[in-house]
Amino acid sequence: MPKKAKGKIKIIPLGGLNEVGKNLTVIEYENDIIIVDCGLGFPDEEMPGVDLVIPDVSYLEANADKIRGMVLTHGHEDHIGAIPYVLRQINMPIYGTKLTLGIIKNKLEEHVLPAQPQLVCVKAGDTVKLGQMSVEFIHVNHSIADACCLAITTPLGVIVHSGDFKLDVTPIDGDMMNITRLGEIGKKGTLLLMCESTNAERPGHTPSEKKVGKSLENIFAANVDKRIVIATFSSNVHRVQQVIDVSAKHGRKVAVTGRSMLNIVGAAVELGYMNVPKGVLVDVNDIKRFRPEEITLITTGSQGEPMSALYRMAFGDHSQITLDSKDLVVLSSSAIPGNEKLVGRIINELTKNGVSVLHDAVVEVHVSGHACQEELKLLQALVRPKYFMPVHGEYRHLAANRELALDMGMDASHIFISDIGKVLEIDPKGARFSGTVPAGKILVDGYGVGDVGNIVLRDRRHLSQDGLIVVVASIDSHAGLLLSGPDIVSRGFVYVREAEELMDEARQIAYDAIDRCLSNGRYADRMALKTALKDDLTKFIYSKTKRKPMVLPVIMNL
Repeated sequence: MPKKAKGKIKIIPLGGLNEVGKNLTVIEYENDIIIVDCGLGFPDEEMPGVDLVIPDVSYLEANADKIRGMVLTHGHEDHIGAIPYVLRQINMPIYGTKLTLGIIKNKLEEHVLPAQPQLVCVKAGDTVKLGQMSVEFIHVNHSIADACCLAITTPLGVIVHSGDFKLDVTPIDGDMMNITRLGEIGKKGTLLLMCESTNAERPGHTPSEKKVGKSLENIFAANVDKRIVIATFSSNVHRVQQVIDVSAKHGRKVAVTGRSMLNIVGAAVELGYMNVPKGVLVDVNDIKRFRPEEITLITTGSQGEPMSALYRMAFGDHSQITLDSKDLVVLSSSAIPGNEKLVGRIINELTKNGVSVLHDAVVEVHVSGHACQEELKLLQALVRPKYFMPVHGEYRHLAANRELALDMGMDASHIFISDIGKVLEIDPKGARFSGTVPAGKILVDGYGVGDVGNIVLRDRRHLSQDGLIVVVASIDSHAGLLLSGPDIVSRGFVYVREAEELMDEARQIAYDAIDRCLSNGRYADRMALKTALKDDLTKFIYSKTKRKPMVLPVIMNL
């Protein structure tokens, strides 16, 4: 740390800790704020009907005048997916490499924004000045091209943010991670290393992407009589390039299907990140002009996502492609935690239809894009940080990364496992946690952003578990008379035609509750009437069925 250093640095994660995805980190020095990444997460089983989860950026909205820019490590959804939603509230310069910005441009075309986005293209080796801080982009290997880690120079020292990375000494594009530059930074001294933790529990090294190419070559050579369907992550440009190369070598045409796959492959070809031999790529509508064994299909759906192209193929709903025993499906990916059942369902459905399926558990058709333990330790050895903060992962991943730092000889008091909203403060006197800022999850459902909260989710879970009973009645509040009803409508509770006796009894309970309120002169208090109906019906139904459906009284005053 410079001898004359003053002020404080605040490191504030607003996502990406104790969770997978939704990565966003705020780095603040005096009146300057830099945002690192702005990703989304996907809903879990406790969020029925929710499409996406994005970070709560209310702290950034309150400090918008301090924001000097957003810097991006790479173009995966968990690092850039929330940008269109944040740009609705805050307009700022966004710095990223060519492919990263190309993916963002496609994404922003689907959104209406209040101002023109300020997208600034950089390349590995560039440095941008943002207030009193500057950010250097350093090339790393990952499962998407153009990934970078960041060296953020502040008045108190250099902060290195690893982004997502692995050390691939035989990368597809021939450009290895720039460990030389990281070593130079480490020699001068690093204040803080923020290091990804995704594979911190896995020993050894992550295999090279070229290992998948060798497996693909063997698969194509052994299945010359089949149409081959490859499902992989749309963002893995190098994987798609290998599929195209081996297809061309074996005289096959390649068709691409799936919206995100078409978007990213289109952007990668346009920007020069993929090289497609002339005549190899064909439109999916033209594949019937070729024999099945002359075609390779590259598709989305490797995670079993409902409505993805592979899902629709498996269940016979795809408009152009039908799979049968003449097809081989290769799942060139590993199941993200939580998606195992979805992937298993697709494999089962494909197998039922006689389709041959190869996946990661059977043959080596996938390698991770994240560093394992030896690579994580190498980064620490190169950077030589004074302080260490594990990022990107659930608590067990962060804790495993902490253990690696301890093994490297770092003092336990210099390692900080943080949480979203928690402020790590660094000044010349040392580093410490210092309070919190507003943070959490904003749920996106259709066009609605943030209008689905805990109460709505509770109601949705209630409806999904126990169903709904609607009680409809009409009263004359002046005369205190029941004019019609009560009628009972059931949805998701019982099949009415097979439970007529139960419904008749429930109707009588509802009638008695209304009559009691009207007789007591409480007919003017509709809330008391609704409460009585809900309480009496809930007790009765639970006593008969041990279920608690949502009871919704509809009282019309005529």
